[in-house]
Amino acid sequence: MQPWQCRSTRIAYENPWIRVREDEVVRPDGSDGIYGVVEVRQPAVFVVPLTDDDEVVLVEIDRYTTGDRASLELPAGGADGQAPLVAAQRELREETGLAAAQWQEIGRMNALIGVAHAPEVVYLARGLTYVGDDAMLEDGIRAVHRIPLDELLARVARGEITDGESLACILLALVALGRVR
Repeated sequence: MQPWQCRSTRIAYENPWIRVREDEVVRPDGSDGIYGVVEVRQPAVFVVPLTDDDEVVLVEIDRYTTGDRASLELPAGGADGQAPLVAAQRELREETGLAAAQWQEIGRMNALIGVAHAPEVVYLARGLTYVGDDAMLEDGIRAVHRIPLDELLARVARGEITDGESLACILLALVALGRVR
């Protein structure tokens, strides 16, 4: 088998956040094809906020794309041209009203790797304090929840948390904390 080959690229759509391109390709089996790729223009950042009481802070948010009116997710957002850590600190404050004293990068991921180029950086945030913020309502955030880690895992098992990136970030946090190997 040969590696994928790109013969030509055409931009089908773009805005300040994403670009969609259509590539004319030669597949590994030698056949011709078309491959659509969504390129996210800025890396995304994800925060796993962990309280001193072993609770994970999640936001309850409405998601237009899925019609989900109560998605439980970790605080996250685009880097918007900032360094990933600075963006993560901003997102934590904007979405939860919290600041963290300790920050640890615990992983890097790629979302929807079969159809997108969407790099992501994941942080574990500890030493949380409430600093307040009014931005939560702008993003469609309905509530902020502190969920004990054991209960969070039970909710994952029951299928109550369906955001793929949040699920992957929770796993990265458990590994970083030495709770799974």
